[in-house]
Amino acid sequence: MSVRSVLGKIYVPVKYFMFKNLPKSMWPNLIRITMKIELGESINLKNPQTFNEKVQWLKLHDQRIIKTILADKYEVREWISKTIGEEYLIPLLGVWDEFEQIDFDQLPKKFVLKATHGCGCNIVINDKSKFDFVEAKAKFKKWYKINYAYYTGELHYEKIKPRIIAEQYLENAGGDLYDYKVFCFNGKAKYIMYLCDRKNGLKMAFYNTNWEKQPFTYSYPQMEEDVEKPDCLEELIKISEKISKGFDIVRVDFYILNDGSIKFGEVTLASAGGYCKWFPKEYNAILGEMIELNGMQNEKN
Repeated sequence: MSVRSVLGKIYVPVKYFMFKNLPKSMWPNLIRITMKIELGESINLKNPQTFNEKVQWLKLHDQRIIKTILADKYEVREWISKTIGEEYLIPLLGVWDEFEQIDFDQLPKKFVLKATHGCGCNIVINDKSKFDFVEAKAKFKKWYKINYAYYTGELHYEKIKPRIIAEQYLENAGGDLYDYKVFCFNGKAKYIMYLCDRKNGLKMAFYNTNWEKQPFTYSYPQMEEDVEKPDCLEELIKISEKISKGFDIVRVDFYILNDGSIKFGEVTLASAGGYCKWFPKEYNAILGEMIELNGMQNEKN
């Protein structure tokens, strides 16, 4: 095991412990330290300018209740239904407080289980006959003990009630599922991130709203090939802007299926927790200029 991997195993639980146990008045300093460790960036939270700085600033200063609702993978469904329409929701197969309450006999051969209170706490079941119930139960038991707010300082996760939902299994031709993540700045869609190739390692491409490929990415390799413009691009932009209204920066995640239908994935209020590793680096500042913060940046930490 490499030194880096050993340090990583130590760093993550230490960071979680610090966010959980330090008073929130100390979180700005903790964020400065973690940004330096993870990205090598010294950030200014008193006069934020870059994308990462402004996302971190919003994590500390914008704690509206609506953000907790949007981060809750069950509660957000009603809000989305009222805002853009129920037809954009992935069909819900059930919701439970505990894993033991799930009647798997009533679920189809393929489905997806999600913990409602975190990020990445999902299990994709593409063949129920081969599903390892014991392993899945252990995963949810572990996830239930975690408060995702303390991984990156995203307080909108702190008060979410842990539950489990089952959603319909989605798949495009070839077994992949195509993500379209719309970056909206002060209620206006500006860029669409496209992700694919989960099986071999995620690849990323950014497009503007005219579907012109952009020269930047973050955290993942850029796709070399071009992506065909989706027929429903105008609709995708329209519903993203409805969802993002009233927010300084928000990413709205969707799937577009082979039949052309759009399905809502989630609302991401702090992309990568505000730890985006931008390539090239100057786009951290370029995209930061697009976040206005509604004049609130005069508040001091």
